[in-house]
Amino acid sequence: MPAENEKGGRQTEPMQTEEELSPQEYEHLLAQYENSFKNLQEGQIIRGRVLAITPSEVIVDIGYKSEGIISLAEFTDFSGNVTVHEGDAVDVLLERTEDQNGYVVLSKDKAEKMKVWDEVERSYRSGSTVRGRVIDRIKGGLAVDIGVKAFLPGSLVDVKPVKNLESLRGKELDFKVISVDKKRGNIVLSRKAVVEIEQEARKRETLQLLEEGRVLRGVVKNLTDYGAFVDLGGLDGLLHVTDMSWGRVNHPSDLVKVAEEIDVVVLKFDRETERVSLGTKQLTEDPWVHVPGKYPAGSRVAGRVTNVTDYGAFVELEEGVEGLVHVSEMSWSKKVKNPSKLVSPGDQVEAVVSDVNPDARRISLSLKDTLPDPWESVIQKYAIGSRVQGKVRNLTDFGAFVEIEEGVDGLVHVSDMSWTKRIKHPSEVLKKGDEVEAIITSIDEENRRISLSIKEFQPNDFQTFRDKHQPGDVVEGVVSRVADFGVFVQIEGLVEGLMHVSETAVPRGGKPQEQYREGEAVRVRILRIDEGEMKVGLSGLDDAGQALPAAQAAPAAGAEAPSAVESEAAVESEAAPQSEAAPQSEAAPQSEAVPEAAETVETAPASAEAAPATVETASGTAEGEDAAAAPKKKRTRKKTEDAPPKA
Repeated sequence: MPAENEKGGRQTEPMQTEEELSPQEYEHLLAQYENSFKNLQEGQIIRGRVLAITPSEVIVDIGYKSEGIISLAEFTDFSGNVTVHEGDAVDVLLERTEDQNGYVVLSKDKAEKMKVWDEVERSYRSGSTVRGRVIDRIKGGLAVDIGVKAFLPGSLVDVKPVKNLESLRGKELDFKVISVDKKRGNIVLSRKAVVEIEQEARKRETLQLLEEGRVLRGVVKNLTDYGAFVDLGGLDGLLHVTDMSWGRVNHPSDLVKVAEEIDVVVLKFDRETERVSLGTKQLTEDPWVHVPGKYPAGSRVAGRVTNVTDYGAFVELEEGVEGLVHVSEMSWSKKVKNPSKLVSPGDQVEAVVSDVNPDARRISLSLKDTLPDPWESVIQKYAIGSRVQGKVRNLTDFGAFVEIEEGVDGLVHVSDMSWTKRIKHPSEVLKKGDEVEAIITSIDEENRRISLSIKEFQPNDFQTFRDKHQPGDVVEGVVSRVADFGVFVQIEGLVEGLMHVSETAVPRGGKPQEQYREGEAVRVRILRIDEGEMKVGLSGLDDAGQALPAAQAAPAAGAEAPSAVESEAAVESEAAPQSEAAPQSEAAPQSEAVPEAAETVETAPASAEAAPATVETASGTAEGEDAAAAPKKKRTRKKTEDAPPKA
């Protein structure tokens, strides 16, 4: 055994000198030495031994005539720590057998890269995976360190698009080599291919477990407006929003989040299309099982408004149980057009259950039933003919609604606003907000309607006129309207009477517009006053059938006549045969036939302006505007040049 030195180490044996070697032994050793040099080739990976480590270099012995020197940086990790020690065996690349200083040029990094390239090529040919670490985000994808720098395209990062590639920086993952170009130093990787292989393996396992009614655990993969996709292990299932909860779900994000693990029930599974329908509400009992007994019709309930629509509001009584308050069930007194003005989502309300339909899963609720019905006391409080006071709440084309008390409205029709004045719109008499006094004319309890009248509190112009005049009186008036069948005349500002065309001096076939103009003063004779229907019949002829003298305030001759007015209100005109006309004197001038005299022409009521007139003649009755042209029995004198003078 070799002896130990003073320091405790082994003492080296003395080397034999050339004098001690025989010539044959020397030649043999020299041949071995030369052969060892011949086996070393530049570009070859050689295993060496670390002899020494200096502050900047590592000296490595590869069995050559001189040692190799490698930079210390090649043996330093990312933290700056030296990863080798003296005596360690390392693989290095022989770049050159000798540099200008006589040292062998070696490289550890290049040796490792050459080994990595060999492994990458083997992995590419075999289809196996390599492991690497994402080191940077570069244009079009990621840079990955697998021993050498490789490229991972963004489209091959995962089976689904990854929005934030930066989140993968620093992660160690498995990749598949899909392209290798050693000459150019290009390596292309795919993480997607590895994920697809892993998913396919998990999918086979999941398909063996899938069956309807089975409870599985999955991970929420994606959210949409209509539901959530859950990864069951290589296979995705749809958790529809209607199967998430027995209650109302506005959006799936209200109940689940992406990457959250949840338990689901397999509702339906189609092995051919591999479509899976999932549910979570089926994990709990259906609350509608107990609804009929818990919420009977007529019971009073409390709940929270969850949604407001144009036709009503939905109220949640408990999780999974909602009722609808229709717009017609919100108020006794108000005609609700917009439910959002009364309730809002989140409001706590009380209601009465009107109806329960378990089959349709519907509950009808009423808010107004929680309050007393004001119509229950209408019959006791009000009677026909009683006076009431109220406020004008709304105006329409046909009348005005007056609020007698909260929840009870009455209608004042336009025909009940004035005795004689023709009211075209209620705004001529009333305006919204006016306080008025009215008489109740009718009460319809079934249809919840009350009819009112305010004309009883106004002077009766017709009665005033009746007290002052009687049939046969000749009065003056103003033409208010002219129609094809006659002329309407306003008398003393009190009433309006009708002078039928047959009671004017207009020749047969002519039109009243040719002789009468609106605003023109005329003199007329009262034929009839009908108190029941408040009508006045007028005539522009005297008892003898001659035209009455013109009024003193007649407009200047030649004034332009107004346009024809549309057909007016329904009119009754009674035409009676006239007495024989007095014989004309021989000296009387030739004259046209005397127009037929009708007995009575009545005015139209204010509310029936467009109705045709009705005229009674000696031969019968003719209705409508054509009444003027209806055949009549009339007595006219024959036109002769030597007619006797008028008596």
